[in-house]
Amino acid sequence: MLRRRILRATIIVIVSVVIGWAALELGQRIDWESVGQAVSRLAWWQVGVLIVLLVVRQIINATPVSRFVRGLSRPRAVLNDLAANLVGHLTPPPGDVVIRIAMFRSWRVDPVDGMAGVTLTSFVFYGARLLSPVLGLMLLAFVGIDRRQWIVATVSGVLALALLTGLVLVVRSQGWAMLLGRWAARVARAVRRDVNEEAWVRAVVSFRERVEGTLKEHLLPALAALGAGIVLEGLILFASLRFVGVSPGDLSAAEILGGFFMVYPLTMLPMFGLGVLDAVLISGWITATGEQLESTLLAGVIVWRAVTFGGALLLGALAVGWWRLALRRNPSPPAETDPPSSDADGQTS
Repeated sequence: MLRRRILRATIIVIVSVVIGWAALELGQRIDWESVGQAVSRLAWWQVGVLIVLLVVRQIINATPVSRFVRGLSRPRAVLNDLAANLVGHLTPPPGDVVIRIAMFRSWRVDPVDGMAGVTLTSFVFYGARLLSPVLGLMLLAFVGIDRRQWIVATVSGVLALALLTGLVLVVRSQGWAMLLGRWAARVARAVRRDVNEEAWVRAVVSFRERVEGTLKEHLLPALAALGAGIVLEGLILFASLRFVGVSPGDLSAAEILGGFFMVYPLTMLPMFGLGVLDAVLISGWITATGEQLESTLLAGVIVWRAVTFGGALLLGALAVGWWRLALRRNPSPPAETDPPSSDADGQTS
């Protein structure tokens, strides 16, 4: 156990040093004065457009949770998502779970059903992320596709299909659910020897029982909603680049959105791929436009990150404040169902 902890800490330190060194090297090459000038081109109404797009994206992203959780309206699903996003970034795990459960209980929504719906939404979102390169490939067909892009889209599409098919099989069959629980426990045991295999199986079977009735009816609408949310995020990036001075002659809409959707699975990384996704995007665009646009492209990406990341955190703070204020004005007794309990191995059951 001690060796694993030392190895894990060593890997984290090495990765952090490499990323930090790369960031410093990149930062020295950037003309930050030009970046600032590009950002300063934003007009007040353009900021308003970006905020409206962000709000619409958040509403659409909350649609699956409102569908998968019985008794949860869409406005409350939006508040729940925003609050969890905020707390998840400011506190260590499971802070986001705690705030979600607290909100569910205050609204008299079964917290176990609520977290089952949230988990189901997460699985579907992974599927939508993995499908995004397929959409990117379709857009890039207008400007030309290279072999690497074909490979990325094909592999990503196959993984998405496997994930969604596996999800459907697990939910429809208890046997598949038990098999998945045992397989996942054995994989986890490679990292932690104290994993309780039977507890994992019970957790997966319990999850299946709770979502079985909703998945068949809501899977495709939920997948479509999350896909629309990804498209809206791409539109925020597209608008950000146009607002800071990237013209259609520099990069077409197909190049911007196609490139973004192609690398969108990188948002699975911590902090939504902050730094990694940005560098891959900019380097790809520079290949097409030349280094003369590097500062402007970086400015557009910074604006996009500020809106989608910083703006979402601000909306999360407003959501938590709104919920607390409403709770003080109209306190309601908590739901009788207790939240999910944790076994000795730390897994929810």
